[in-house]
Amino acid sequence: MNNEHQRFPIDPESAERLATQGLRMRLVDTASSEFPVWLQAETRGFHGPRPSEESVGQQVRGFADRRTTGVFDESGADAASPISSASSWPTELTVPGQTSVTAWAISAVTVAPTHRRRGIARAMLEAELRTAQALGVPVAMLTVSEATIYSRYGFAPAAMVADWTIDTRRAKWTGPAAFGRVQFVTLEQALADGLELVGRARLNTPGEIEFSGYLWERKLGIHGDAGLDKQLRFVRYDDVAGVAQGLAIYRMIESPGVVFTHTLELQYLVTATDDAYAGLWRYLLEVDLVSAVSAELLSVDEAIVWQISDYRAARKTFERDHLWTRILDVGAALEARRYGAPGRILLDVSDPLGLAAGRVLMTIAADGSASATSFDGAIPDDAAALSLSVNELSAMYLGGVSALTLTRAGRIVELSPGAAVAVDASFRSAIAPRLSIWF
Repeated sequence: MNNEHQRFPIDPESAERLATQGLRMRLVDTASSEFPVWLQAETRGFHGPRPSEESVGQQVRGFADRRTTGVFDESGADAASPISSASSWPTELTVPGQTSVTAWAISAVTVAPTHRRRGIARAMLEAELRTAQALGVPVAMLTVSEATIYSRYGFAPAAMVADWTIDTRRAKWTGPAAFGRVQFVTLEQALADGLELVGRARLNTPGEIEFSGYLWERKLGIHGDAGLDKQLRFVRYDDVAGVAQGLAIYRMIESPGVVFTHTLELQYLVTATDDAYAGLWRYLLEVDLVSAVSAELLSVDEAIVWQISDYRAARKTFERDHLWTRILDVGAALEARRYGAPGRILLDVSDPLGLAAGRVLMTIAADGSASATSFDGAIPDDAAALSLSVNELSAMYLGGVSALTLTRAGRIVELSPGAAVAVDASFRSAIAPRLSIWF
């Protein structure tokens, strides 16, 4: 898409709606002096402290390729600062079948406390969705700070995550032996070489996205918490052929009041093979002077609990929604992924915003590929048919949310007997969807 997304005209419907309130919605030039002002306002919108010049400079460089939108109240005392912000860009989202779909990533959505409850967030989000659809992007996505806002725009949680804590005094390794090599690498080596590994591993897990630049550097502690990069350790796993297959980033937190006892705080773990997963987890659990390993943004279905002697030594301390998706083009989105069982599925999709409404008939082949076409006729006798909103379809899209569960919850209506079970057989992913970063 090159940089077309940055130059694409502002959505006229939302701009006109805000103009009736004396507000101006427009693009912000990320190459101009107004971009640092926008970044300051975005930080304020999340109640963060005023960023330093160094931090703003890092963000200016890191976010220069994003589409940046602001809403301005030119009658205000600080007319140069936006009272609302949004940032977006197209990137690849992993879907079931070790393949990808282009998705519209939406970030930095804020509204100043002085201008809340005036429909500004609605105008901004609807503008993002219409812009993505106009650019031919079939799916929108975001990571959310609040879980009660985005469903009204057709989004739904599609990839969950969990925080885990493992008591290393009880968790003796019982998993497979890994015959590769675990070794420390420098920050510079991780920065230069780690992203290739991240890209190679991404297709293994639905919900992961393609990322680089600022988002990768932030994982390495280069941005964000002051001095975090000096606390982090970088450990790489190379297989027997010497190919890098995994990377763990962690730091040590000394236990208060207990001498020489630490919690190993796992900041990020990426593995391209099961061998690397076993090799790095065994290393992490057997580091001396450590009583616990803690980690955020892991899968809700981690294999590590089956690789230690005491199942109860590993526990989820917090499980939550993380990646929310919103389908914009039903046919293109459904054809982008692969499915677990062949068959025919009829989906009668409603959409309050009118972006993805309609009836679609899917034909899933034995190899898991699918074709999806608009359909207006009677339900075919051999089709599993469901009536659902775009929210439910978006929740099911990555294969981590059950059609049967949504049917039992009253969110989906079966139009043919046993349809939810049949749809689950096709849609469910063998790998639990997960996104390992915030964006």
